[in-house]
Amino acid sequence: MKYIKFIVFVILTGAFFSSCVKDLDVTPLDKNTIVSSNLSDNPDALEQTLAKLYASFAIPGQDGVNGASDISGIDAGFGVYSRALWMLQELTTDEALCAWNDQTIKDFHWHTWSPTDVFNNAMYSRIIYSVTICNEFIRNTAGNSDETVQQYNAEARFLRALAYFHAIDMYGNPAFITEEDGIGSFLPKQTTRTELFDFIESELLDIETKLGEPGFMYPRADKAAAWMLLARLYLNAGVYTGTPEWTGCIDYSTKVINSGAYELDSDYQRMFSSDNHTSPEMIFAIAYDGVYTQSYGGTTYIIHAATGNGGEGNGVYPADVGTEGGWGGNRSTKQFINVLVDTLAYPMNIADPLYNSVPDNRVLISLLTNWDIQNVGTFTDGIQIRKFTNLKSDGSQADNYHSDHMSTDFPIFRLADAYLMRAEATLRNSGSVGSALSDINTLREYRFDPADYTALTSIDLDFILDERGRELYWEAVRRTDLIRFGKFTTSDYLWAWKGNTMEGQASGSFRNLFPIPASEIAANPNIKQNDGY
Repeated sequence: MKYIKFIVFVILTGAFFSSCVKDLDVTPLDKNTIVSSNLSDNPDALEQTLAKLYASFAIPGQDGVNGASDISGIDAGFGVYSRALWMLQELTTDEALCAWNDQTIKDFHWHTWSPTDVFNNAMYSRIIYSVTICNEFIRNTAGNSDETVQQYNAEARFLRALAYFHAIDMYGNPAFITEEDGIGSFLPKQTTRTELFDFIESELLDIETKLGEPGFMYPRADKAAAWMLLARLYLNAGVYTGTPEWTGCIDYSTKVINSGAYELDSDYQRMFSSDNHTSPEMIFAIAYDGVYTQSYGGTTYIIHAATGNGGEGNGVYPADVGTEGGWGGNRSTKQFINVLVDTLAYPMNIADPLYNSVPDNRVLISLLTNWDIQNVGTFTDGIQIRKFTNLKSDGSQADNYHSDHMSTDFPIFRLADAYLMRAEATLRNSGSVGSALSDINTLREYRFDPADYTALTSIDLDFILDERGRELYWEAVRRTDLIRFGKFTTSDYLWAWKGNTMEGQASGSFRNLFPIPASEIAANPNIKQNDGY
């Protein structure tokens, strides 16, 4: 819940306004007024504006949860970056589906989304918005000799790289702008997936020595965050460029593991509780606070939407996850629970609705009325996920508690993923089962009570995909993982309502990318639509 304070009174001129009138390019008479032209002259303003860059991933806009959003055309809550990211990465997979009837939300689990989808448009717009304000900050701090400002500049470049990573992963060939494009009205060019890969890689390699040392000031980005993003970029290089980069993934995962700044957490639940900023495993997160960082995205959305009224057949009560009400929306499929739990050894048992008998401490679920999802619109069809909570890890109330807004940070990078990425890349690169097995066993030893832990003696790639699901479920990586393993749109793996049938069916391979929004295509003749749309 550790948050970055933001009291931003900065007008980033190039990011939001353009003018053909030279007279408007002025320095303010009032030196207490901060605009882009004098931003670098005020250290406090720099720090506050940097906080705005981080906040662009967490909150809807400058005026708070009920104020004006930074993007238009969608409800402010739905339009939060973290919420849009979660929806596109999770609702399209076996890990989650939503009971609501909000606009086109069901199209995600049906794999029937289109270029006019409002939620897809929100994600694309959020990416471009975050890139744009990062560009302006980078432009105004470039060349500054102050070491603190240089670090701020590197953090802004990291955040831009993170946004562009989401763009390469979800859209492949988005509009592309940097600080070199200057300010004013122009139509951005479209990049290719390979060009964008090269840009993200070069940015991260350049800033890795300019960021703070690993663990320097959570939740700000440090060197380990850049290494994690590089490792994830290399892990998916074969998808993005057609050329695998397994060695790069191994090298940068190893850098994180060997940094000594982070440790695997034996308390799995702590990493998804309101005191998860105290976990030794958290590397980088989108920070939330119930009082100071309010949003209907992030963990406020994740916790509320996964909670119903509670009671028999309705899962846990809202109070059990530290809130006062549930929205009855998101739950998981039977197919994913077969990944999370050995259902032959631990079948559905109404006497153990929380699956406490399962020795894997990562199994944080609750039985609902029906295991099978016969009706997407019925919240009690499916399995409740209770992984995220607004309680502290000791079960007490969150600091800065608020009945509507959660204080639990949303993890972007955890140490566990460094072990998982290295294991997969090692197995794919050299076929060294021993090294990969060692990483998987190291991780699993922290996820079981000692009396219940048995080391594995063999693994394969399918096991690693399942282990990633068991470790990282609902952390907005599942779609990316399924695509890398060839299981997202194909018939190799089916789950309820994939392809708009209860049993599941293959969908078109073109859906491995989302469409560029139709509004972007219409407004900018430089942008061409992704194939299939």
